[in-house]
Amino acid sequence: MTVIHAASGVADLGGADGWGTAPVLDPNEPVFKEEWEGRAFAMSLLSMRISGANLDAFRHAMNRLDSEHYFDDGYYGRWLYGAENLLMDSDIIAPGTVEARATNMTGGHAEEPAAPEPHKPDYAPTAAGSIRVIDAPQRFRVGQRVRAKIMHAPGHTRLQKYTQGHVGTVAIVEPAQVLPDTHAHFIAENAQWVYTVRFDSRELFGPSAEQFSLNTDLYEDYMEEAS
Repeated sequence: MTVIHAASGVADLGGADGWGTAPVLDPNEPVFKEEWEGRAFAMSLLSMRISGANLDAFRHAMNRLDSEHYFDDGYYGRWLYGAENLLMDSDIIAPGTVEARATNMTGGHAEEPAAPEPHKPDYAPTAAGSIRVIDAPQRFRVGQRVRAKIMHAPGHTRLQKYTQGHVGTVAIVEPAQVLPDTHAHFIAENAQWVYTVRFDSRELFGPSAEQFSLNTDLYEDYMEEAS
């Protein structure tokens, strides 16, 4: 499998041109259209459990996929490929293992690569979930003008490209949460306040954009005061 190691990979699609109108989904669509989708979902959850990873690490595993693996096999296809990345990250399987097993299951012959020594991260969250109670005061207040920083994160981040460098207004102060940028890499929780920031569409997408307000949640490290 080919992966992209850049932080803002194929998953960061907000504000990108050329994707056309978003389709209206069938409200009666089943959760799993095909049996394999349910199995892929279960295997993805299991991959997090046996590797000792967390949800942010799993998102990072999916965000590193190339465009072919991210789009061609649909929503649960990318979950399955993300699980494969996660298991390779933890040395539970070696690169090429899945391809070899698929070949052997269809009557071919492929030598399965030897698995490395599995490992789990020497890191444990202080509590379940992502919400935390912290003593640090809030740096920003409702109604304050703020700017999303321009960041070139070397790893995982939840700061969208289309918001970076743009000015919005704090609409809601949310509970403190662990920072995905460090949590995904098992560095630290770095819990901090989260803010719902309201942006004007023309601030984000230019003067010819349709007029509307867009709300997005930003971690404190993603923001700075707007002069």
